[in-house]
Amino acid sequence: MTMPSFTHVAPPLRLFHGPESLKALPGELKRIGARRAVLICGNSLGRSPLLDRVGSALGEYCAGIHAGVRGHSPVESVEEAAAALHRLQADAVVAVGGGSAIVTARAASILAAEGKPASELCTTVDADGRLHSPKLLAPKLPQFVLPTTPTTAIVKAGSAVFDTGRGKRLALYDPKTRAHCVMIDPELIQSAPPALVSSAGVNTLALAIEGLSSRVRNSLADAALMHALRLAVRHLPDAVLKGETPDRAQLMLAAVLCGQGTDHTSGGITMVLGHAIGARQDVDNGMINAIVLPHVLRFNSEAAQEGMLKVTAALGVATGEAGATEPVIDAVTAVFDVLGLPRRLRDVGVPRESLREIADLAMEDWFLRGNPRPVTHAAELHGILDEAW
Repeated sequence: MTMPSFTHVAPPLRLFHGPESLKALPGELKRIGARRAVLICGNSLGRSPLLDRVGSALGEYCAGIHAGVRGHSPVESVEEAAAALHRLQADAVVAVGGGSAIVTARAASILAAEGKPASELCTTVDADGRLHSPKLLAPKLPQFVLPTTPTTAIVKAGSAVFDTGRGKRLALYDPKTRAHCVMIDPELIQSAPPALVSSAGVNTLALAIEGLSSRVRNSLADAALMHALRLAVRHLPDAVLKGETPDRAQLMLAAVLCGQGTDHTSGGITMVLGHAIGARQDVDNGMINAIVLPHVLRFNSEAAQEGMLKVTAALGVATGEAGATEPVIDAVTAVFDVLGLPRRLRDVGVPRESLREIADLAMEDWFLRGNPRPVTHAAELHGILDEAW
């Protein structure tokens, strides 16, 4: 066995956890010399007393609020947020909410700084199918993240926005937009509806599995991903069905660990199909992940055996004579059944005639590179989609 080669560079993260976490906001802004923080959130949170609580914590550092976040971060709403950052002369951004709020805040900071449309700043695919991500060199506003759902977007540097006109995701990547600071507050995480906690938690669970079975091997990332998976499986049902604050808090930590781990390993087909279907069909990515994950695991079965052994170890299940894949499928579908999640794409309104187009779009996704079994033709993805339909 040869010694593997890899590089592990962990970005800095300042994380505050618990009832006193918001009190750190003014000090953290002062520490970086910021004076005009702009809050970015969705409309419902913008009308909530919780936002008054965040505003009170910010005090004189609050330059204004933009409450125009929309699900799946459509480009036009990101452009509106970028305009608000200019208008309010922001020198820091505070994203309050789930994945869409966090992504919108990051993407708006990119558009505001670069002064170009998202279509000119996103990852592109050349004629040979190779992906190219432009270097975005302008300085970016520091990001402060106050999450309400356990989304891996909390610690990511990528911002995928949705071009509604073309029906495509545009992926923007800039490591300067990683969260400067994350604050996990009990009242904020209690505010999220169970369905959003379920979707984000399932996404974390599925991404942890894909990170552990990725082509890219990294033992330090494995440690984070294995614990993220343990936390997700253990706490997801009660976080959703009982709404217990400690369970939701543990899911938040699972999302942070998973987000950090998959920075080094990437994801796979499950994430890719969630990306391709979610915004186009207006379905939460986590719900798509739950439907397609078992089919993806079987597709990858032979190529992912080493990864599946790590997954079974994290889940505490025996491999048995059938190998590692089927016990993993049994374990995760048991969680999905407890949550009452659908089993088929048809159950969430995905038309069968759209599957081929979805497969074609999915071939452009950056995450596909990490899948343990190489995907060379859209027909392979179409086959998985057809099985899941």
